[in-house]
Amino acid sequence: MPIVILLQRTKFIYANMATDQEFNELRPYRDHEIHQVFQQLLKEESFIELLKYLFPHVPINDFVNQLLSINTIKEFQIGVVYPFIKEIIKDTTKGVTAEGLDKLDPNKSYIFISNHRDIVLDSAFLNILLHEHGHETSEIAIGDNLLIYPWITQLVKLNKSFVVRRNLPARQMLQSSNLMSKYIRYNITERNQSVWIAQREGRSKDGDDRTQTSLLKMINMSGNGDFEQNFKEVQIVPLSISYEYDPCDYLKAHEFLLKRDNPDYKKTQADDLKHMGSGIKGRKGRVHFKAAAPLNEELVGLNELDKHERLNKLAEIIDNHIHSNYKLWPGNFIAADFVNGNKLFASKYTKEDADVFNAYINEHISRLNADKEFIHACLMEMYANPVKNFYNG
Repeated sequence: MPIVILLQRTKFIYANMATDQEFNELRPYRDHEIHQVFQQLLKEESFIELLKYLFPHVPINDFVNQLLSINTIKEFQIGVVYPFIKEIIKDTTKGVTAEGLDKLDPNKSYIFISNHRDIVLDSAFLNILLHEHGHETSEIAIGDNLLIYPWITQLVKLNKSFVVRRNLPARQMLQSSNLMSKYIRYNITERNQSVWIAQREGRSKDGDDRTQTSLLKMINMSGNGDFEQNFKEVQIVPLSISYEYDPCDYLKAHEFLLKRDNPDYKKTQADDLKHMGSGIKGRKGRVHFKAAAPLNEELVGLNELDKHERLNKLAEIIDNHIHSNYKLWPGNFIAADFVNGNKLFASKYTKEDADVFNAYINEHISRLNADKEFIHACLMEMYANPVKNFYNG
């Protein structure tokens, strides 16, 4: 090959390679930036108060000295985040288990697309499991609507979160989606860094987990090949997250009630903080994560469909994995029988299971001074929908 052509091609490749600087407005912090961020955080009174609340048995000066001795994001995650999340697991769950992660190559990176139950803990538990299975932790997509204070933004970006901008005008949203798409692909193909992202904007309030085609359209924006090649390149792993009890279930049901009575109702930032706190502190029972194999062979043939059918078919493939890999607990079957008005799944639970689950539901309903019959129906549907999706495939 003539040297001139080789130099031209090399110049083109370097001109089109992404760099961290291009993504400064959304990317997490890198190792060389963390000391400056720690110094800023430690000047925030509300952050210091949060530390005292989260770590009541650790003298604040000891914690500050620990932070200032940290030199990398990995040290921060292992030394600070990991033990905190392990305490949450110990105090609020009956164990967090996983399937499928041991079948993924720890030397490769993936996009984990999952159903979404808890604002904070879905991705936090995943990173605990990835670490314990010998993988690097994933970067986390987080909506800017949750970044209520500047110090929250700083804190989550220390924990490998990148910012998804919401509620932008159409033109800005297109630009933002393009940038995020490039960033996700840059992570997978150039940084060998896995990413977690929910299958839809916001959590599934009713337990009916469905992948938004707009998410897949965004991921595809940055591809330079055909539809199949673009998605093979980013190694999508459908991930099912199954909580025996959703500590925010009654809050989600209450939101349905508020929207029933006022169709224009929207959650406030204070509501989001309440959901985050309840999710972290509330009872969860058993929690299970199951990862499917990366989507490769199932992508074959999608190029032959039109552009809308491709997205719908890919969403259907992801949903089928999430539904079929969902771990169904006794409460799910109890709720399904209640909703259907039969005993089809009676062999899946005992009378004791039913007593425990119904006591849990009644206790959560009692927290609300509202239409209790409506709240009960919402809660039962919430727990029944994963059963319907599992068996309807």
